[in-house]
Amino acid sequence: MAIEILMPALSPTMTEGKIARWLKKEGDTVNNGDVLAEIETDKATMEVEAIEDGIFGRILVPEGTEGVAVNTPIAIMVEEGEAVPDSAAPPATSAAPAPAQAGAVAASAAPASAPVAPAAALQASRPANRIVASPLARRIAAAKNVDLSTLKGTGPNGRIVKRDVEAAAAQPAAAPKPGQQANAPLPTGASRTVPHTTMRKVIARRLSESKATIPHFYVSMDVELDALMALRSQLNALSHDEGQDAFKLSVNDMLIKAAALALKQVPEVNASFTEDAMILHEDADISVAVSLDDGLITPIVRAADRKSLKQISQEAKSLVSRARAGKLKPEEFQGGTFSISNMGMFGVKEFAAIVNPPQAAILAIAAGKRQPVVSGDEIKVATVMTVTLSVDHRAVDGAMAAKWLSAFRNIVQAPLALVL
Repeated sequence: MAIEILMPALSPTMTEGKIARWLKKEGDTVNNGDVLAEIETDKATMEVEAIEDGIFGRILVPEGTEGVAVNTPIAIMVEEGEAVPDSAAPPATSAAPAPAQAGAVAASAAPASAPVAPAAALQASRPANRIVASPLARRIAAAKNVDLSTLKGTGPNGRIVKRDVEAAAAQPAAAPKPGQQANAPLPTGASRTVPHTTMRKVIARRLSESKATIPHFYVSMDVELDALMALRSQLNALSHDEGQDAFKLSVNDMLIKAAALALKQVPEVNASFTEDAMILHEDADISVAVSLDDGLITPIVRAADRKSLKQISQEAKSLVSRARAGKLKPEEFQGGTFSISNMGMFGVKEFAAIVNPPQAAILAIAAGKRQPVVSGDEIKVATVMTVTLSVDHRAVDGAMAAKWLSAFRNIVQAPLALVL
């Protein structure tokens, strides 16, 4: 039986994805558990695995294709000795297909009398207008603005490979035919076009919706960091003495815990607004903004108020590492009740973040700097950072936002609460 590989639903909200890369070629033998493809969603690039043995018969959706709807057939697998269908089989009924699980495939009937087509036969059976090129050749062509449809491949079965693209790029551009407008080369220093990734498109849509539909307001406050940094140094020194169980706390780890404790003190900020009711969350699930090459993602430290600083530190480091490698599971970045965006490492003096719906607030953390401050009747030097709370005014009023920010400042400036 031929098996259709469907575009999987890799998260509850996913409706479409992008074929980032095929890891198997037509005609390859596939074993259960082999990674077939990398699928790019709005938040991460995830792997799709085979769930049974067979032959990777045909790719229906070329890599690089965006906007592929969930449950769309993207490839066909066949059994040993089975013919490869030219296309996906039509659905047996008009009923809508059930949502697919990650990496799942759906079976459909196909003739089983002819042997599996060898590589040459597969090449001959491909649609005439289909471009067959290696992933590396496609990347080089995109970078050097080479039209693959104009090339003749010299690789196996006419496949366009790296040398074909580089040879075409080295040739001078052909003169335009009469009546055609020449595409003038970009002058040195001119702009270039970079297509949007799926992640960038979703970020643009969600943040535009947030600013257009959520009435933001902002509350800023200066917070002294010296006591927290002294405690951090003591805890890291104690950890170093533990040997193999040693860990190194960051300031951000401690601010995550401080934000979680402040949410327990002022639970009205740990909320989500809906048209019918206010949802007050019991757990302080802190979403931490992590910068990626093509956008950002917010992995979640769940129930941070109930975790030790050591647990938060280890979990945050693991989440950040896997976020940058595109290896987060959907449940690790979907949800959250409050967000933190820390740009202090860049020396930022002050900034305001955009609320991450359906959360009611996000805390923007700037750099700590040594400066004079007034303490009673005296002037002293302290390390001060400015934090700004961006708030959904539908869910939280100004006085409540100020109350939360005051609680956060008190915890940071008297940080023993973080370890008690």
